[in-house]
Amino acid sequence: MKIVKIGCCGFPVSRKKYFKEYSVVELQNTFYNLPSKEWAEKIRSEAPESFEFTLKAWQVITHPHKSPTWKKLKTKPPGDIENYGWLKPTKENIEALRKTIEIASILGSKIIVLQTPPSLPCNNESFEWINKFFEEARSITGDKYVLGWEPRGEWAKRKDLLEKILVKNNILHIVDPYRADPLNIVDNIIYYRLHGIGRGEVNYKYKYTDEDHEKLVKKLLSLEYRTAYIMYNNIYMYQDSRRLKEILSNKQGIQVL
Repeated sequence: MKIVKIGCCGFPVSRKKYFKEYSVVELQNTFYNLPSKEWAEKIRSEAPESFEFTLKAWQVITHPHKSPTWKKLKTKPPGDIENYGWLKPTKENIEALRKTIEIASILGSKIIVLQTPPSLPCNNESFEWINKFFEEARSITGDKYVLGWEPRGEWAKRKDLLEKILVKNNILHIVDPYRADPLNIVDNIIYYRLHGIGRGEVNYKYKYTDEDHEKLVKKLLSLEYRTAYIMYNNIYMYQDSRRLKEILSNKQGIQVL
């Protein structure tokens, strides 16, 4: 029996209501400003024991300080600001990952999402440093956590280089199912982030149709996995995720959570 967990990237409704209707959420506030341990303990205590939190890793690991998202940082991270972002194997990035893992541990999270921006250079130099970053990262996480990477820009297109890094370091390839198929599956897990359909890499204003959902269902029925995460990241995430649940509930061989 395949398990499909459907959720949202962030809370589109109150947490109390969300916890009653869903089994998983991908936390987004962990990307902009890493929350306190007290906050993580509080939200973990609010949710049912079986509820799962995945989280988007702190932006300072993936996005350099010139990225627009850094404007939302409340506190400047310690160390050399030039050493942050782009999955560089610096002590600053590795320490930021350790802090992210501390929050994941409190939440009981297994999956940590690393989403890199289109500005990440795609060349031999970055290939080497990303490889080294993931080598160090995996030595920290071990088998307790699954690290997932969702590349944007040129890195998303360079399947040859991307696959080498993912397979070598046992990194889950996170994709939008309407744009790509995963190059590496870890622990029989597929992790999809849905950003809307359109010309660019994201179209947050898009509302998925039943035809769109049927295409995704066919993919879910044909692929081999144990657990698939379908995480909506558009302004209609609440409506779209509920609709997919309805459609999948009638499909044999799939347990919807």
